[in-house]
Amino acid sequence: MKRFIIMLLVLFAAPALFAGGTLTPVHSEDAPIRIQEHTVDVVIDNGFARTEVTQLFFNPNAKDLEAVYGFPIPASASLSEITIWSGDRVLNGEVIEAKEAKQVYQEERDAGNDAGLGECACTREKDEIEYMSYKFSVSKVRANAETKIRFVYYQPLAIDSGIGRYIYPLADGGTDEAAKSFWTRNPRVEQRFAVNVELKSGWPVDEVRVPGAEAEAKIDKLADRHFKVSLDLTAGDLTKDFVLYYRLADDLPGRVELLAYKPKANEPGTFMLTVTPGIDLAPITAGGDYIFVLDVSGSMSDKLPTLARGVRETLGVMKPGDRFRLFAFSDRAREMTSGFVDVTPQNVQQWSQAVEQLGPEGGTNVYEGLEGALKAVEADRATSILLITDGVTNEGIVDPKEFHKLLEQYDVRVFGFLMGNNANWPMMRLIAETSGGFYSAVSNDGDIIGQILLAKQRITSEALHDAVLTVDGVEVFDKTDELIGKIYRGQQLVIFGRYQNGGPANVTLKAKLTGKDETYKTTFEFPDVTAEHPELERMWALDRIEQAVMKEMAGTLPPQEAEQYIRDTGVKYQLVTDYTSMVVLSDDVFERRGIARNNKERTGIERDAQTLRASHGPVNRRVDTSAPMFRGKSSGLKGGGAFDPWMALLALFAAVAVWKAKP
Repeated sequence: MKRFIIMLLVLFAAPALFAGGTLTPVHSEDAPIRIQEHTVDVVIDNGFARTEVTQLFFNPNAKDLEAVYGFPIPASASLSEITIWSGDRVLNGEVIEAKEAKQVYQEERDAGNDAGLGECACTREKDEIEYMSYKFSVSKVRANAETKIRFVYYQPLAIDSGIGRYIYPLADGGTDEAAKSFWTRNPRVEQRFAVNVELKSGWPVDEVRVPGAEAEAKIDKLADRHFKVSLDLTAGDLTKDFVLYYRLADDLPGRVELLAYKPKANEPGTFMLTVTPGIDLAPITAGGDYIFVLDVSGSMSDKLPTLARGVRETLGVMKPGDRFRLFAFSDRAREMTSGFVDVTPQNVQQWSQAVEQLGPEGGTNVYEGLEGALKAVEADRATSILLITDGVTNEGIVDPKEFHKLLEQYDVRVFGFLMGNNANWPMMRLIAETSGGFYSAVSNDGDIIGQILLAKQRITSEALHDAVLTVDGVEVFDKTDELIGKIYRGQQLVIFGRYQNGGPANVTLKAKLTGKDETYKTTFEFPDVTAEHPELERMWALDRIEQAVMKEMAGTLPPQEAEQYIRDTGVKYQLVTDYTSMVVLSDDVFERRGIARNNKERTGIERDAQTLRASHGPVNRRVDTSAPMFRGKSSGLKGGGAFDPWMALLALFAAVAVWKAKP
């Protein structure tokens, strides 16, 4: 059966219950709490990022308050610390079972004591969708006084076609009146808004950009592999994401890079293996078909102009010989065109204008839109299906297991691009993994065009098929699934796992390229003792939890087993999940209640390691090793410093950003 591709450009998310960086009184009649300062300190360090957020709030009310702090988080980010300064008391967080944590918080609050609670505001309920946010409850926020909150999270960062991207998520993405009224409750920073980024790379960096803040951001190049970026404003607002791009030097080799943590020789270690294939994947020159499936539901009301611009931009980069077809869906799906339309300037103009005339209506039946597109595919041509939606399915079939069954019937590939900080990324990840494709988060604020063009580049280039990655020579276990399936041009693979003993390891990638079997190998050392990257344990544990969630959604892991595994792993590695929460108390209250200080010990180790890495100088001298892998240069990078036509616009980081354009 011919292979087809589905590309999901998920542009906007459902309205959030809470939004980035604001501390909101529980009772609406109280005056908004003011944000005095908001400081973000980021270290991007060879494959992962550490983000530390510190905010100073002022309560202008004449009484103490209980307040809620909302913050959207990136997918695969692991929260490690919450600290609250209330008056002269310092409160720190420990992760315990969610119901117990809530009970402890409520008891301390009702007794008039200082307390906090960090919860995952994630839910898979049909009418209450929040997929990427934390909710912090704080009591007491003292009258006419300042309260300071600090939290830290880690996340892996992959390089895509030689370009790295970091997003600090703040934008709400909501469209209804409740969301709009939320933002009237003072999202402004009164005195100082600052973002400080230190970028350390194991490979030379050619350029660093901050789209949307080019005039305000200061970029200092300390060395070829070391940059510092600062954005320091006397005031600001929390309605736009901070997005940073960095582009590696051209002509870098394909490679395997290892970060590891193994503090004791007689205990298992944790690793993050990053594979950057250097295979030259040739462009596909034959014309293709593109089926657009456009979400026009009520949740897209304010987003349809951006949707229309995205369609126009995508049609505009197609070439003679390509064809397209347009569907729209809300409660039901309908076709706008009558079959496929040839790509000509006249047809692009006509149908771009037709999309611009679409208005919002009804609910969101993603399943029917996707099913209709699959039936429209013609088997004799390479076809891509572009599903443009907020990913919030609330009509028709909504069970993830049914999406899994639908996609298993077709030999498809899914490109998932999630726009918005509360988008339905679990569903999109399920669709992507079922089909052997991939998904990526997309910011509201800077890179819509770049992501569209990047996806177009992948669709129109060769790919490795039936790819399998194995590690032998050392005993490796509990790692990211080794059956990769398909590797696209420019794609970087990030594998988490555990290993028993150090020593030389063989990494082997087997795949098919243009029908021929190909094998690529490299050998390097797993360290027997290294204390530099303890945060890898949390990121590995979160990777295991996410895999359990995917298996539960696909129906291959019973819900009870998934829940137990997520709860146990969350407590052991101090992760906030659906079933675990972080209760924030003073030292004496933890002692009085007999709550173990596991997170205090873990964060202390992580801070010591951070200091150790900083003392190594501008380039992190890791205990892990890197080795050349594969033939040729990094996929997607051209010699002589030139990108291909698709990457040219991406390298500019969507300078004409869609989010800035007027409808």
